[in-house]
Parts: sequence; structure tokens; C-alpha cells
Amino acid sequence: MNAESARVADLARLNFLLGELYADAIANTTRRHRIKLDLIGCHGQTLYHQGTPARFLGRTLAVTWQTGEGALIAAQLGVPVVSDFRPSDMAAGGKGAPLVPFLDYVLYRDIHVGRIAQNIGGIANLTAIPAKADPTRVVAFDTGPGNMLIDAVTEKLFKKRYDRDGRIAASGQVFDRVIKKLMQAPFFRQAPPKTAGREEFGHAYAQQFLRLCGRTDNRGAVATATALTAKTIGDAIRRFVLGKRGNFQEIVVSGGGAKNPTLMAMLRNELAPLGITLRLSDEFGVPTEAKEAVAFAVMAYETWHRRPSNVPSATGAKRPAILGKISYA
Repeated sequence: MNAESARVADLARLNFLLGELYADAIANTTRRHRIKLDLIGCHGQTLYHQGTPARFLGRTLAVTWQTGEGALIAAQLGVPVVSDFRPSDMAAGGKGAPLVPFLDYVLYRDIHVGRIAQNIGGIANLTAIPAKADPTRVVAFDTGPGNMLIDAVTEKLFKKRYDRDGRIAASGQVFDRVIKKLMQAPFFRQAPPKTAGREEFGHAYAQQFLRLCGRTDNRGAVATATALTAKTIGDAIRRFVLGKRGNFQEIVVSGGGAKNPTLMAMLRNELAPLGITLRLSDEFGVPTEAKEAVAFAVMAYETWHRRPSNVPSATGAKRPAILGKISYA
């Protein structure tokens, strides 16, 4: 997605190829676990997402583009598919993200305990659910980089796809001056609703980060990238959640970042002064790496029954919206 140019034909081919790969993965899973499918929810792979409207050819547009052809999945597996969930929320005036807060509300609402659901994927995002909350009191937004920057720095400096178990970060010294500089970015001060992606924290951001770190201590750079994720999560909670939306006692972490012990230790240190206990989504019956898959299965079910599943207070939409497009078998 960071390419300066791309062939339209190749993008069209990738759309159908990815549909076939999704269909193969689903077929293999159903055989392995001997389950019968009634409905499939497929978010697809985001090629581009611009949740804030901008001028283009005389119009002001917010746009999104997910690839992975749902019609092909439905045809190959003989099961209806709900896909491309974001545009319906954007058509209702929302940013098209985050969408997972619907599942967070279903899973974590409690009459006694205020909970923050924190997902750490490529981008980190949270959902704050006060005790006794109805959906209108839920707030959700992207907090900043999750694993995206850590992975990019690790790949650049160590030729590894990611920092397994946070071992590199654990052996490095955090550059506090770099953290302080990066925390001045407008995104971190911007009030929700807000969303981010590779456009904000992808390749160009990683290059800027490495320039600030210098090349004298590669392990320190990975440690600093990891610390930045923890710092931005803690800062977002202090700025936009605590004191304004009720009391919160727990944070429930999911996503690939939950598998990084160094990141989890840094996050615990950020949250300790706030009196918030860190838990993992596994404790609530949802494997940390499967939460988004569960979320889009639930949203597909809601769409099939013609019920909305966006959370307007999270996306900024003017109204509830039924999400996705249905491809019939």
C-alpha cells in the first residue's frame, strides 16, 4: 500500500486471489474441526483507509478499500458471506473504524466493573465500557501504533519479521528523548473519535523513528518502539477515558501484542499508577489472536438478521447502521 504506483490489473487479480485463499482457509478449518457453516463474516484485507473526509476531484470524500472477493468465497463454499463492513458506517457519517467495539460491549459489559478492552494488532485501539453502560456511553478509538512500528523496526534492523517474545526489546535501553519527541505528535492529543493505519504509522513513520533513534544501538531502538506502544496506550487512557467516562478497574488485552511479555510488562507499569488491573481476553473465553475473527462473525450474524452493529459513539456515525455486503451462495 506504500507503493508509488500499482497496476490496476494486479489489484483486481489480488482481490480474487485473496478470495480463493480465504475460501481455502475456511474449508481447511471446517474439515479439521468437523463443523458445518451457515454464514461467513469476512472483513477482508485493508488496502487503504481514510476515515477523515478530504477533497478529491471536486468532492469531499472519506474512503476505504478492503480486498478479498466475498462472492467468490460464497460460490466456492456454498455459504452466504458478509464482507466489506466499513463503508456502511462511513455512509452514515462515521469513520468506518473501529468496528470491534460492538463485540467488546457484548463481551465485557458488567454492572459492577468498568472495563477497557485494549486490542494490540498492527494499530492499537481501545474500547471503554463503564459499569452499567448502554451502547451510547461506550467510547472507542485508535490509540496509536501497536505492533506495526515494532515489527518494522525489528525487520529493518534484525531481519526478523517480529520480536519473538519481546526478547530484543528486553535486552535494550529505552530512548526517553525519542519517546518525548514522538509523543508531541498531534494525533496523540486529538480527541476521539479517531482512527489510524499505515497512513499514519507505517513505512514513513518507521523511517522517521529510526532517524530519531540513530544507528548506535539497534536493541535500544526496538525497546523504544515497544515502549512507545505502551506509553501511547497509557496516555490515551489518562487523557480521554479516566475521569470523564466513569471508573475503570480492568483492562482486557487481546491481539498479537498480548503475546509480547516485554510489551505487557511495560503496559503494566504504565497502568499501575492508575489502579487498573491487566487481564487477557483468554480469561473471557476469546483467544487473544482470534478476537477480530470472532467480532466479524458476530457482526455478520447481526447483518444477516438486519440489525445494526456499528457503535456510533465510537465511529462518529450519525446513526446506527447495518454493516457489510451480502454475497449469496
